[in-house]
Parts: sequence; structure tokens; C-alpha cells
Amino acid sequence: MTHVEETYDIVIVGAGHAGCEAALAAARLGQQTILFTVSMDSVALMPCNPNIGGSSKGHLVREIDALGGEMGKNIDKTYIQSKMLNVSKGPAVHSLRAQADKGEYTKEMRRTLQREPNLTLRQQEVTELLVESVTAPDAAGEIKKIVGVRTCSGAVYHAKAVVLCTGVYLKARCIYGDTISYTGPNGLSAANYLSTSMADAGIGIRRFKTGTPPRIDRKSIDFSKTEEQKGDEKIVPFSFENKAEDIAREQISCWLTYTNEETHQIIRENIDRSPLYSGVIQGTGPRYCPSIEDKIMKFPDKNRHQLFIEPEGEFTDEMYLDGMPSSLPEDVQYRMVHSVPGLENAKIVRNAYAIEYDCIFATELKASLEFKAVEGLYSAGQINGSSGYEEAGAQGLIAGINAARKLQGKDPVILSRSDGYIGVLIDDLVTKETAEPYRMMTSRAEYRLLLRQDNADLRLTPIGYEIGLIPEERYQRFLKKKEMIESEIRRLENTPIGAGAATQEFLLAHDSAPLRTGAVLADLLRRPEFTYEILAELDPDRPAEGVTEEIAEQINISIKYEGYIKRQKQQVEHFLKMEKKRIPADMDYSQVKNLRKEARQKLEAVRPASIGQASRISGVSPADVSQLMLYLKL
Repeated sequence: MTHVEETYDIVIVGAGHAGCEAALAAARLGQQTILFTVSMDSVALMPCNPNIGGSSKGHLVREIDALGGEMGKNIDKTYIQSKMLNVSKGPAVHSLRAQADKGEYTKEMRRTLQREPNLTLRQQEVTELLVESVTAPDAAGEIKKIVGVRTCSGAVYHAKAVVLCTGVYLKARCIYGDTISYTGPNGLSAANYLSTSMADAGIGIRRFKTGTPPRIDRKSIDFSKTEEQKGDEKIVPFSFENKAEDIAREQISCWLTYTNEETHQIIRENIDRSPLYSGVIQGTGPRYCPSIEDKIMKFPDKNRHQLFIEPEGEFTDEMYLDGMPSSLPEDVQYRMVHSVPGLENAKIVRNAYAIEYDCIFATELKASLEFKAVEGLYSAGQINGSSGYEEAGAQGLIAGINAARKLQGKDPVILSRSDGYIGVLIDDLVTKETAEPYRMMTSRAEYRLLLRQDNADLRLTPIGYEIGLIPEERYQRFLKKKEMIESEIRRLENTPIGAGAATQEFLLAHDSAPLRTGAVLADLLRRPEFTYEILAELDPDRPAEGVTEEIAEQINISIKYEGYIKRQKQQVEHFLKMEKKRIPADMDYSQVKNLRKEARQKLEAVRPASIGQASRISGVSPADVSQLMLYLKL
């Protein structure tokens, strides 16, 4: 029986947010790449919330952009509302969030993929990994190596590297009440065979769950009973390549309403009909994006919960009911929706549902996102046990980069926890045992004052340039911006300001304490009531042009938070010392005396690359780390 047989450098399985970033990165790095999807309609699909960014997730998107990824550019093209979150707090937690036009987001990303010269798109289900056993280079035995994939039609695609970006499609089933459909999200086909092939290759499989809320017909909503939520007047682009004026457009409002005691009573009375509580759903759900059932049952003291009514796009009447994911039966969904102010007569366009799917144990991956057990096989996105489009996109970018670099004979790109949120995300996944879908949060980043979203380009653009994803022209613009920031900070630190009458009048006019002695402009900028812009009156020598709003922001933050930034940099130095204490890949932990049994088991399972990584493994105590360092004479 004949079948199609083709050869590529890299195969990407799945065209969600991880797959798109992986495919673009690999292709842009010169690799002949093929991207498989169960449906061309699912490319960069947003099956759940119609937005990009948010608390900590906005950091990830800006880091993706700084490294040369696509997500930030794509949302800048297709947003319908933009907001900066947490502006009342410090700059470390400011996070950009944008409502997307879901349909346009998908279309625009698909256009981008189709324009890429080294990239082929293919609608076909991958059902089997082609793995061979080969003799290890050091003659230490045999190792498994990926050599391609097979599709449901029997076609074979040979490749030197494969990246799994299957999202929530592996043996997926969508559930609400007693209704179970064995499909992926939005009724798309599930991938029902690949999990078995992965298990045959020695990859551990587990079951996770996530959910999505009902979609409501806009025409059936009484907005007079809700609170309008407008976008920011001042637009901040996700991509460092864009200017606000270039992407400004009329924004579409969202709306806020609340559940109430009647809503909660309806849910409590029907909780036995929820698959989450009846035992029908076996998978573990996300702690930080709970179903409405979980909110009511686990937080009985709360008398209401926020519900955001968000448009799914400019050209559709579907509204996303953010805050009400559920797997309750259809009739209960109608009753609880109708109990909410403004939704008394709402018509449901799509029912809420939970979705169960297969995923892996990410501790089976190296920090490069390559499987330890199968050379050349990488994994990124929700298959790794994470949740969210942004987390997926970040992993996909790194997996695509590292698959390409492996073929180029280069070392993998591994971002540390002090480099960016992407480094924190991947380190947490491959080091710590995640018992539930992982969500990025600012609290997970120890060095978050250094890892702000506003300075993602300063941190990561040089790395993107070295990789080959940042073009020369963009890099030169970046260097010019960096030099302007540094030179202005130096100038402010060395520009004296006397305590004369004009200065004292200026300070008095701004309710600031008078100067007792001479100072420099940077001293005044450290005062909370002043910004770089306000001090222009006392600073006639500042550059007439070139200091953009972005540059002024970096000057303000660098000088105002100088003491805190220096302290975190000292902490990073200590952290990096521990990361540089390497552990041999073939380390025999049975030879280390006085290691507790649990620590030995965990170290054998994760096989950390450094003492620093070992110290972050759950179940490995500081005493265990000390014994390990003694054994290695570090």
C-alpha cells in the first residue's frame, strides 16, 4: 500500500499559540518546517477568553516580542480594547491586557504563517511518533531518537526534530451535565491516537481539565443594569516595534455585572448534577481559573462574584461571560445566567463546558523543552501542564528556537529565572511537580522588579538578535534607545542644581521640601512628587529630541527605584553562582551519602542541571543540597 512520504527539518504538531510561535521561529531560523493542525480553522484559536495579556501574562507577551516572536505584533493588529492593569501599584506589576477580535486574530496569524517562505501548513491529524533506538555517541548504550511522524492517512513525514504543541486536543472530551462530546474545543476534532504513541515511547501521560463560560447574544443583554468598562485613552502597544499612534483605533467597551445569592443558590441546589462533583470529570482543573461551581462551594462567605461581559469581536454579537466557566447542565446554565442583573432575558449562543485532555509531566523535559528520554523531541504549551495562551506562546517560541539550534549544532537557549518571566515559567514547569494546570503570576518571579514588562526589550532583545530572530535594523534602533537611556541617567546624576531662589520657588510650587544644599537633578527625581517630564523646567540642557515617552519611563524607574534594583541585582548574583555549580548529566545519586530517600528519588526523576535547580525541587531540602555539594566538592 503506497502512501505520501516527505522530508522536513522540523515538524510542529498543533497550530495553537505554542505551535504558531514554534513554527515561525524554526522557519525564520532557516529550517524547512511543516506545521500540522487538525483544522485550518483552529490556527491560533482562542477557544476560551478573547484576550491576550493580563497580570504577569502581559510580561510574557512583551518578552516573546523582545525575542522576535509574533504574539505581540498580532494582538496589536487585532485588539478591540486595551488596558494597563495594576497602575495604582508599582511598575513591577503593571501588566498590559487587550481584548482581541477572535476571528481577526486567527486570520491575521494564519496570514503571517502562510507568508513565511520556509513554512508549510498541513491540515492532518498526527497519530504516531516515529522513534528509533540508536547507539549513544559515548557507547553508553542505546538512546531513543525522533525521526518523524505518521498521520492518520498513513503519510510519513521524516524530520530531525519534532515539537509537540497539541494543546487540549489529546483524547479531548467536552462535558456539560450529562452531555459528553469526544471533541476538542468548539466542536473541532480531537486527537485520539497520539497519546498512545507517546506512551509507547516512554512518555508519562496524565489528565488535566479546563473550562470555558457560556457565550451570550448581545441583543438579549440589558446593558443599563451593568457597568461600562472602557479601554485606556493612552494606548500602549505590546510590540516594541509599534508606536501608539500607529495602532490607535476606536475601542469597544466591555461590561461588568455580578452574581448574587439567587445565582449561588441555583448552583448549590444543582451541584450534584455538576460533572466536577459527580465524578464524571477525572482531570485536575486550574486553581487560579476555577469554575463558577468551585467559586460558590469553596468560598461560601462571598455573596457575589464579578462577571465581565466581553465582546468576542467587532463583527459578532457573541459576548463572553468572563468569570462563569461551568460544566453544569444546560437548563441550570440558563437559570444561573438569568439570575444575573442585565442577563434576565439573555440567550445563550454556546453553552459553557469543561474539557478534559491528556498532557505530560513536564519534569520529563530538559530546560530546553527537549524530552530527556527521546532526543530531538520537544514539547510546548498546554501539553506541558500549563494554562493560558501567553504561557503556551512563550514555550512554543523557546521550543522552536531550540529545535532549530539543535539542527544547527548550537547550544540551546535557556533563559534563567533572572532573565525573564519565560525563564521562571519554564524552570517551574521542568523542575517542580505541578499537580494542576500552571498559571503564570507575578508572585512566582523572585526578581520581578528587574523583570518588568516595560524593560523586556532591554533584557532580551540582545538575546533575540544573537539567536537570529531580531533583524539588524530593529537591533540598531534598540541600541540607540539603550544608549539614550544610559546617557540621560548619567547626565542627571552629574547635573548640579543649586539651592537658589528659582529652584526653591519651583519646589514650593510642587509641594516639595526646599533644598538645604546643592544637589543633582537625579536627587530631585528620586522624590515621589517628581518625574523626568516635570523637571524639564529646571533642566534646560536636556536633549531637544530623542527622549521618547518610553525612554522617559525607563529613566524615571531606574532612578526612583535605584536602591531596590541594586539589592535585587545582588540577589541575582548569588542566584547565578548556584546556577553555575553544574551537576553531571550522568550523576549517580545513590553514591551520595546522607541523602534522604525522598530527595534521592526526586533528584533521579528530575535530574537537575545545577545545584540551583536542585534546590528548587519539591522534596529536596537545604540539608540535601549541602550533602550534594559536599559530594561534588563544590
